[in-house]
Amino acid sequence: MSDRPPAVAREPKLDTTPPRGMRDVLPDEVEVRDRAQATILDVYRRHGFQRIETPAVENIQLLTRGEGGENEKLIFKILKRGEKLTAAQNADDLADLGLRFDLTVPLARYYANNHGRLPQPLKAIQIGPVWRAERPQHGRFRQFTQCDIDILGVSSEIAEIELILATAEALLTLGLTDLTIRINDRRILAAIARHCGFAEGRFDSVFIALDKLDKIDKAGVVKELEAEGHAPKAIGELMRLLEDAGVLSHFLASGAEPAAWQGLQRIITTVAAAAGGGVRIAFDPTLVRGMSYYTGPIFEIRYADSASSIAGGGRYDRMIGRLLGRDVPATGFSIGFERVIGILTEHPATTGAETDRLAIVFAEDTPHLSTILERARDYRAQGRPVLLELKRKNLGRQLHDLETRGFTRIGIVGDDGTWQWRGPTA
Repeated sequence: MSDRPPAVAREPKLDTTPPRGMRDVLPDEVEVRDRAQATILDVYRRHGFQRIETPAVENIQLLTRGEGGENEKLIFKILKRGEKLTAAQNADDLADLGLRFDLTVPLARYYANNHGRLPQPLKAIQIGPVWRAERPQHGRFRQFTQCDIDILGVSSEIAEIELILATAEALLTLGLTDLTIRINDRRILAAIARHCGFAEGRFDSVFIALDKLDKIDKAGVVKELEAEGHAPKAIGELMRLLEDAGVLSHFLASGAEPAAWQGLQRIITTVAAAAGGGVRIAFDPTLVRGMSYYTGPIFEIRYADSASSIAGGGRYDRMIGRLLGRDVPATGFSIGFERVIGILTEHPATTGAETDRLAIVFAEDTPHLSTILERARDYRAQGRPVLLELKRKNLGRQLHDLETRGFTRIGIVGDDGTWQWRGPTA
């Protein structure tokens, strides 16, 4: 009989990559994200906004009420638990909760639930993750961060002006200095669709197709509208209106939606005068925004020559009323946080990274640890980030790694307590 111990069965190797459409974020990018978030929060708070938080999970009935547009098809649903799951009768009855797909729908519930304890009007900041079960692709993930500001309780276009100026200032402060704001109004879009002869109850499908104009061009929009069964005459009139600036100007000047048009002109004129350099704003009749809950002005910001927006939003006056029983005027603007971080990561000079980062390198058995900790504490009290690192055998490689990571001043503590500095003297 062998004295060899019995073999232990190996567990199958676990795949350590994140779930598809999710990702791990490494320390350097986390620093960029933290600095960007702090900058945005500082600007928004100076504009009078206050941060709030809502749960990551909401009731499935809230998320599927028809206000999320195409995103409602992308909800990560959470199965019922225990006896409730066993008692479910069909597939539609299996889930009672879902991960939020944006921050606006949860905000409406939050306001309906807490309005008696909130300032009026409410100027809210939300920054947090959202989830959409869409097909992952470059720059598009199933979990991503949204960064919103909303004004609830103001019906005047003063609210839109505030949102646009605050968001533009936040982006400019991050170093994104070539911004183009596109603006339209859902009421004007509806007037255009009505004028062209589209069926009143099918405007949303027209808007969904038009919203893809940047991706599939006009020929693609025409093809999609035809596939949806819209009248060829209406499609042709829409294309003629959008292609001929003179025809469109005459239509707008004829007073189809005078209040909406005058409101847009006020927003454009005021923002153009107040935003300063690096910001342009213009009316764009093809701007749609994908959410079906928009009721008035809608807007997006593009950076430099990018084909994609880095911020977008609009007015959604009727959403809260469906929950509260009375309408509350509401409008919001969301920074595409992941796209902004992508730009800042590609162009580090725009990130506002700290230039005075200290590292202190010392031996594990140093008799001078108390002195080292005291000096580190003093530097931190001055607002300087300080990293403490034990000295490695290959000191040269260690110092090179620290410099590569952005530590511009490195203090090396000798066995006798003397300090040698690489970089400017601290």
